[in-house]
Amino acid sequence: MPQSRRRHVQPESGPEKAFGQALQEFRKARDVSQERLGLTAELDRTYISLVERGLRSPTIRTVVLLAEVLEVRPSEIVRRMEELLPKWRRSA
Repeated sequence: MPQSRRRHVQPESGPEKAFGQALQEFRKARDVSQERLGLTAELDRTYISLVERGLRSPTIRTVVLLAEVLEVRPSEIVRRMEELLPKWRRSA
């Protein structure tokens, strides 16, 4: 009997997706891999991937930690997320 695999359905829009996209933009702009970000923040690389794909919502503590590692203010990540949200609100 074949083993069924759990598939994560990635959201196409919404606050989780917008935050993940903003985080990914900051991470890539600083040329930091998901693995390096995870190691430095003491988080698993797969968790970083899940956040960036909008499948997990980080806690405020985690947002602050990720911002510290990326050397940005947490508000900068949230501000970028807000810029991405109007597209979601119009389509919702």
